[in-house]
Amino acid sequence: MNLSFTRHRRLRQSAAIRSMVRETVLTPADFIQPIYVTYGKGVKHEIKSMPGVYRFSLDMLEEELQEIVSLNIPAVLLFGIPETKDSVGSSAYAENGIVQEAIRLIKSRYPDLQVIADTCLCEFTDHGHCGMVHTFERDGELCGDVLNDESLELHVQTAISQARAGADIIAPSNMMDGFVQAIRSGLDEAGFSHIPIMSYSVKYASAFYGPFREAADSAPQFGDRKTYQMDPANAREALREAESDVLEGADMLMVKPSLSYLDVMRTLKDQFDLPLVAYNVSGEYAMVKAAALNGWIDEKTMVLEILTSMKRAGADMIITYSAKDAAKWLLEGGR
Repeated sequence: MNLSFTRHRRLRQSAAIRSMVRETVLTPADFIQPIYVTYGKGVKHEIKSMPGVYRFSLDMLEEELQEIVSLNIPAVLLFGIPETKDSVGSSAYAENGIVQEAIRLIKSRYPDLQVIADTCLCEFTDHGHCGMVHTFERDGELCGDVLNDESLELHVQTAISQARAGADIIAPSNMMDGFVQAIRSGLDEAGFSHIPIMSYSVKYASAFYGPFREAADSAPQFGDRKTYQMDPANAREALREAESDVLEGADMLMVKPSLSYLDVMRTLKDQFDLPLVAYNVSGEYAMVKAAALNGWIDEKTMVLEILTSMKRAGADMIITYSAKDAAKWLLEGGR
């Protein structure tokens, strides 16, 4: 037979050849490990909806940090659960706040580990929203409006306090209009012009955040976040959001969640010449973990495939609760 078709399978016939021609390669250096810190002593509390993920008191952080560093994961993203909450989230920008204390602790023990501070108020406000709110009753139910401009100053105070504590990167996640410009100006005026901003530029009002709200104790006490987080149906809007952040001084752009928004990630990667961050969020982690615990999937293979898809779509960095597991698998030759 004289056949003239192309033989694509020639480059797939062995593991060695597949490795040699692989276009997208994951390494532990791609990952950022989220960490939840809380008040108290002796606390290592597993989050029910996120098996394998814990809240730590500061005295219980050492083992976690040692493991992260030993796996060559270069950075952590800090979230804090305070002892007290109020309407303006004052624990978020207190000099002795839980995140600020955690930053100091980590940098004193592991100065080369990059500490990224999530800059938001939702974990620290008694109403669970990401800014100041004007509350009122309508038909007997508590309602509220999130106040954009009034909230910016609180986010600036939070960012400055985190930078003063030693944070390497500020990651504002509040989705208030103008938040990058306000934080950039505040950091510069406070003497922190060298601190980069990793902006949650494209953050959707997603159902995939459910487990995070248990982990961070940050569920809204009324309403939802749809007036400031993006509609999942919109892609072109993501370009407008990202362009604003670029013009306002962001150093890195983020898409959150990532798995259902790979098209948006690819668009941003093609459009903007800034490092791109994917956030493999709590609901994405929980779905895979639950299926794995039921024996329905091969967790290792699926996690590495998901993370590869994010890098293939354009991510330069991936925030993932699977960072430690994925790093172990890769160091063992898992892909």
